[in-house]
Amino acid sequence: MKLFILLISLGLCWARYKHVQNNYQPEQVHISFGEKTNDIVITWSTFINTGSEAKYGKNQMNKHASGSSKLFTDGGKMHRKEWIHRVLLPDLEFNTRYMYRVGSDHGWSEMFSFKTPPAGEDWVLRIAIYGDMGVNNSMSLPYLKEDVAEDKYDMILHVGDFAYDMNEEEGRVGDRFMNMIEPIAARVPYMTCPGNHESAYNFTHYSNRFTMPGQESNLYYSFDVGPIHFVSISTEVYYFTQYGIKLISYQYEWLKKDLAEANSAANRKSRPWIIVFGHRPMYCSNSDDIDCSLEYTRTGLFGLFGLEPLLKEFGVDLVIWAHEHSYERTWPLYDTRVYNGSYEHPYVNPRAPVHLVTGSAGCREGRDHFRHNSAKWSAFRSQDYGYTKLKAYKKGPIYIEQVSADLEGKVIDSFWLVKNT
Repeated sequence: MKLFILLISLGLCWARYKHVQNNYQPEQVHISFGEKTNDIVITWSTFINTGSEAKYGKNQMNKHASGSSKLFTDGGKMHRKEWIHRVLLPDLEFNTRYMYRVGSDHGWSEMFSFKTPPAGEDWVLRIAIYGDMGVNNSMSLPYLKEDVAEDKYDMILHVGDFAYDMNEEEGRVGDRFMNMIEPIAARVPYMTCPGNHESAYNFTHYSNRFTMPGQESNLYYSFDVGPIHFVSISTEVYYFTQYGIKLISYQYEWLKKDLAEANSAANRKSRPWIIVFGHRPMYCSNSDDIDCSLEYTRTGLFGLFGLEPLLKEFGVDLVIWAHEHSYERTWPLYDTRVYNGSYEHPYVNPRAPVHLVTGSAGCREGRDHFRHNSAKWSAFRSQDYGYTKLKAYKKGPIYIEQVSADLEGKVIDSFWLVKNT
């Protein structure tokens, strides 16, 4: 009997020890670009506060970087403690593969690797793009994992709505999601914007879990990769009244200044493309297109701070949205004026921005349906689960294709954007 009690006690002690060890263990590892594409920021979580250290290097992990941690509570009933760790790896060599692991003497992550992009603009940039991917029904994830394992991308754009929802179960759904995407997000810079499903507790989960470049806010920022100037915006400032008009005006003035600079002759010569991405679309032909019908981001609130005139004024080439759980491509489009098939080559030197809705990565809410008759500005649409691939060719054209997860990775739509400079 005494031996039995001793064994039970030892078992409980071991279980308690393993639980503590697991809480020290890094998880949810993901990377993003810093201020430059050869600055990589690594972000991860632990459930006991530890050091924030990274070992990294080209052929061996002979370099070391230290960072910081921050206690994360979401403002709700999240009684458990989670620490978010960040380490910057600055001034890396371009076009170089690095191996790394993160943690502390209490526990280290597995070894991951990433490749920095080449320097300059004269190379082929490869991106996967999608929005609205949840823990459940994440139909596109197996294909994305396979693509990343085969080194097919230089970065990922996730255009809002993560996990469904990160705050649920006191944040455990968010933890599961971040661990679920770790096989891709720990190997390829994972760039984001907020969606409506991140709104809980004033977007606390989004702003804490992701690390984006820029001095303003990770709700909106911009960065340059290859021949493209990317601009991430928050459409949510137009829909959540707690922001009032202040954050709308801040983002609007920042965006106007950022686009004006990107559209200058000198910047257009070296980086000819401008792509803006945000969660809720200006245009969609879905049968439940309440947000598109409201036109808040397009025309603004009470006629103020509408974003569409800025897109046209500063020559934005492509605008990427999600939110609708479907895929839709427009003709070049401004203020419902369509530059479509009546022009011989509508995507060559397009006269207005092209809009792309890609929110079909897969989530518990399923698919969104379309109205029976498509709008005159709609060039292609599909309800298939899937994601978008983009290639930008050496200061030349951009090639975009939509992959269907329903059809086991088949390309169901493709087009070229061409600019004669």
